[in-house]
Amino acid sequence: MNTSNRFLISLLEFLLLQICLSTDTISFNESITDGKILVSRGGDFTLGFFSPGNPSNRYLGIWYTKVSVQTVVWIANRDNPINDTSGVLSINGHGNLILYSKNQTIPVWFTNVSISSTSNSVAQLLNSGNFILSQPDSATVLWKSIDHPTNTMLPFTELGLDKKTGLNRFLTSWKSLNDPGAGEWSYYLEPSGLPEIVLYKGQVPWWRSGPWDGLRWNGIAEMSTNFLFNNSIMYNNNETAVSWGILDSSVISMLFLDVPGQVKRATWHAQDQRWNTFWTAPKETCDYYGHCGANGNCNPYSSGVFECGCLPGFEPRFPNDWYLRDGSGGCVRKQGALTCRSGEGFVTVKNSKVPDTSLVLVDKSMNLQACQDYCLRNCSCKAFTTEYFRRGSGCVTWYGDLLDTRVFTDVGQDIYIRVDAETLAQYTKTSKGFLAKKGGLAALVTPLVLAFIGFISVAYYLKKRKRNGRRAEPDLIIDDTSSLTNFEEQKKEDFEETSSSNLPVFDIKTITSATENFSFGNKLGQGGFGSVYKVISYTYPDLTLSGASCMDHVTEYFMGFVLRVD
Repeated sequence: MNTSNRFLISLLEFLLLQICLSTDTISFNESITDGKILVSRGGDFTLGFFSPGNPSNRYLGIWYTKVSVQTVVWIANRDNPINDTSGVLSINGHGNLILYSKNQTIPVWFTNVSISSTSNSVAQLLNSGNFILSQPDSATVLWKSIDHPTNTMLPFTELGLDKKTGLNRFLTSWKSLNDPGAGEWSYYLEPSGLPEIVLYKGQVPWWRSGPWDGLRWNGIAEMSTNFLFNNSIMYNNNETAVSWGILDSSVISMLFLDVPGQVKRATWHAQDQRWNTFWTAPKETCDYYGHCGANGNCNPYSSGVFECGCLPGFEPRFPNDWYLRDGSGGCVRKQGALTCRSGEGFVTVKNSKVPDTSLVLVDKSMNLQACQDYCLRNCSCKAFTTEYFRRGSGCVTWYGDLLDTRVFTDVGQDIYIRVDAETLAQYTKTSKGFLAKKGGLAALVTPLVLAFIGFISVAYYLKKRKRNGRRAEPDLIIDDTSSLTNFEEQKKEDFEETSSSNLPVFDIKTITSATENFSFGNKLGQGGFGSVYKVISYTYPDLTLSGASCMDHVTEYFMGFVLRVD
């Protein structure tokens, strides 16, 4: 047995021993000291003291019990580490959880809740990873760790605003891998307007999910409605919150905000003993908030082309910057464009991540047509869409700059942009014009096909009539793809039929000689009937080429011809 295997077995035995000797509950006047732990009843989570990097800094946290790589999901004193192993967690005389270190009169961390009866408080670590303070006699939960998350969101927990208490639950990154203190990145559910999740760097929005469209977050193309997870949003008078659950309880999964500022969703692979990250945001250029500026539209799928464009009816604010592939200046209305009671209308932008919804107005009672009429009557309305895209219900309207719009290939939502009459006419002609209407393409193609068939029929008729009447003019057309052998095998009667024509008849040897074996230097060009060559033709009294004996009777001139091989 090698050293690494012995180490893993010893570690497992130690953990099992700790579990057997531990409990999931702290009662009044009981405590947990550094080196002791609480383990949830199902054995999925552990609460205790740990050091992420610097061994002199100790933190009280919760981590996965069955994951070999210690993965901490919650920390009590993240911004106030204990500098030794003297930490003690207990329930004080006021019924609150409190964390002290040796020789300290000021607590390192505590729960600050009002409790009527102070002698029956109990703290328990649940198998969901939630650490709660409750009063069992009244079945009242006084405090929950999941209401104060750090950088991780576990299944069946919530992010967002409790409108009754004012509590806003959000994630904050660690400062570094060795310092779990609150970093510069935060992950919020924006409650105003139409709720959406926003990633901030400090106070600057960095990425957003787009609003909930009834099936998925509008800006997360990878979301599936019937895969491993289910998602829900609570949007009412009591709260604006989002939660996610897991359909297979045997799967260990989490959503977390890492140190560099990326939101990730990962599952634990027990066989490989590693975390598998299968979703990350932001990850491509168009994911970053406002990459193409106000009223811009980002398209990452045009290879070799600048990804930024303007929404219909707009033009770059700083054209020279766009030539340098900097679209941050955004777009403005085209000069002279009138969009108020001047024949304006709306142009559809399909498969979109709709613009920032933090300042929109929402009317759940309207359908799509009513929403369009409402927006058209209000000259300040810049764009509209439906709240629930799949059902076509609910009205969402924008009144300021349209920020952070992008397109997807096959997901996203239709948004309707207000444009002036001239722009509307252009889009009607190209996008919704004749060919876009049902039957328009067939109406165009059918007469063209009939005309072509008629032309061929008339040409064939005239050719047959000439041949049967006054001996038709010969077709001398060269097909670039044909070989000389095909010419040499022409039937003798084809030449005899045209021997009495008013035009000269040449055999293939004469043509080959006259064109210097179809030399490229003699080629004048190429048209719809084939290649055209320059030749030297000699005119004789009998309009035939009989040889060099008649050279003193010739008149030299240039002539172009084509030869078709039937």
